[in-house]
Amino acid sequence: MSFQISLDIHRPPSQVFAFIADFRTMPQWYEAVDRVEAMTATSPGKGARFHMVRSLPGGPAHNDVEIIAYVPDEEIAFSSTSGPTPFRYHYRIEPITGGSRLTLDGEISGDGLPGPAARLGGLAARLFKQGMKKNLDTLKQILESPAQPQSTDGYRE
Repeated sequence: MSFQISLDIHRPPSQVFAFIADFRTMPQWYEAVDRVEAMTATSPGKGARFHMVRSLPGGPAHNDVEIIAYVPDEEIAFSSTSGPTPFRYHYRIEPITGGSRLTLDGEISGDGLPGPAARLGGLAARLFKQGMKKNLDTLKQILESPAQPQSTDGYRE
């Protein structure tokens, strides 16, 4: 299933991008993500790989993820290369008055989910989209909070 979600964030594109491109921030805003570890020694960029541990209805799930598109301050896309519920997320960030518009084009499958959850079809698709909308709302709250630094250099070891 494919879906698209857009929302406006009152922060400059560079800050929105830096937060999303630093995969270590994912457990802060992506509810199902428990832990992310770099598999490559380089800073994020096309070809960088990460290992992600997620909580799914059937228990912990492990996914390897690779960045497949990377344009600083504009877009980042990544795709799972292993694990259940194959996914591909493409985030685009564009400047707007007062901040940024973040658009997520997502593709995700229920493949690998155990039992009845694997057969939910359209219902599962709607649940995935609702979950991602909730995650992006959390991301927006974090980025717009007064405690969020006004400047960031992105990924750090």
